[in-house]
Amino acid sequence: MKSFEESMYRLIVETSTNLPGDVRRAVNRGRASEDAATRAGLALATIAQNIEMAEQEVSPICQDTGMPTFIVHTPVGANQIEMKKAIYSAVIRATKDGKLRPNSVDSLTGANSGDNLGPGTPVIHFEQWEQDQVDVRLILKGGGCENKNIQYSLPAELEGLGKAGRDLDGIRKCIMHAVYQAQGQGCSAGFIGVGIGGDRTTGYELAKHQLFRHVEDVNPNEDLAKLEDYILENANKLGIGTMGFGGEVTLLGCKIGAMNRLPASFFVSVAYNCWAFRRQGVLIEPKTGEITDWLYEAGSEVQMNATNSETAVSQAEDSGPSDSKGREVVLQTPISEEQIRSLRVGDVVVIRGEMHTGRDALHKYLMDHEAPIDLNGSVIYHCGPVMMQDEEGWHVKAAGPTTSIREEPYQGDILKKFGIRAVIGKGGMGSKTLQALQEHGGVYLNAIGGAAQYYARCIKKVNGVDFMEFGIPEAMWHLEVDGFAAIVTMDSHGNSLHADVSKDSAEKLAMFKEPVFS
Repeated sequence: MKSFEESMYRLIVETSTNLPGDVRRAVNRGRASEDAATRAGLALATIAQNIEMAEQEVSPICQDTGMPTFIVHTPVGANQIEMKKAIYSAVIRATKDGKLRPNSVDSLTGANSGDNLGPGTPVIHFEQWEQDQVDVRLILKGGGCENKNIQYSLPAELEGLGKAGRDLDGIRKCIMHAVYQAQGQGCSAGFIGVGIGGDRTTGYELAKHQLFRHVEDVNPNEDLAKLEDYILENANKLGIGTMGFGGEVTLLGCKIGAMNRLPASFFVSVAYNCWAFRRQGVLIEPKTGEITDWLYEAGSEVQMNATNSETAVSQAEDSGPSDSKGREVVLQTPISEEQIRSLRVGDVVVIRGEMHTGRDALHKYLMDHEAPIDLNGSVIYHCGPVMMQDEEGWHVKAAGPTTSIREEPYQGDILKKFGIRAVIGKGGMGSKTLQALQEHGGVYLNAIGGAAQYYARCIKKVNGVDFMEFGIPEAMWHLEVDGFAAIVTMDSHGNSLHADVSKDSAEKLAMFKEPVFS
């Protein structure tokens, strides 16, 4: 079991830090389809650079390493109890080494276990089979894309698409709607797994299992193969684009499976996965516990041809999905209202100085309490970083943005209460925040979701931390940054790129209302 534990640790590290070859090729195809001189092109260039940085640094591709989910097939007689203990030990070690972020939180108290263990975490599914080897597959699916999963019960009435019946066309409409509703909040361009049938639980399981298929495989069911091709082609006509910036590339892969159902039930379940499609697998020799083969092509065998993101910023300065001419503006914190009022949607902002992380727990706390520091003129970053501590202090190992819409109930009030001038996150925010930005003089800056290594490089020093009792991801980290670039997508003049893209994609969604499959 000692060798098996080491094998599981290697699997976790590889999955977290090195995207497999089939996923990299999909990202490269996406880049080839997108105009590099757009905001979406800038995002894809940053993504490609981040993939290479994570591999080189052996650090998490995205700071949200998700809920580790293991699918384990074992021969008859394998000791699954000992295997589970070994997986737990490997997870603890990977968390301690900064390859996994501590993500296991008590649902009642909010306490973080600190080691990714707790009731229900990690997820481990065992199944016996008649082969001699042990097959272990792992997926790390972050919370941002997990929140965009969706399940439909047919027949249903769908926004923009009308009635979806219990047939292939009804399924098609559900999948198109699933891509539309995700917008940029799931870190598009993404991948989807679809489960047709089952009950509410097994339908979602089937959908997630589709994500273990190779991106380039062909569905053996002819009807489902046609549907997969249709979705991949037409979802990219919705104009949502990478990070929801608008553009040509919204979806990078679609895999669909079907299972039997009850006569009274017809579920279509969609598991959405971000571009940071982290899944890997190994074959294990049961006698030794050692890896005999990797099940997905090594990422190092596929080059990303990453454009330096600073170059991409300059290429994109005069164009963008907003159709406004963007600029590159350097802001030193603290920031004045006058500086903020001068910004427009489409501008690229480069921040220098101190910023502060803040997620769900902090926002809830600040609604009823004072902040531990003066936040007037400050920048709040929606981020739950991966942190490591040594004798020299804290170090940032990964620090990409989290999905901002969760903070919509709080953000506008907190902006005005503390004098915050800029909020950084991904996926955009709603009308309440937009109104507060306009009244108070603030902007929302969209960073590139999943680009945890790219942004970690911009953080020069950890100045301090508050609220460690919330756990590392939810604590308030005070970070000294230089060269931290993000795009203005909501400004102080009532403009929102996210609202514009959502409206435009809703109009395009309606084009797919008519039947396609007889």
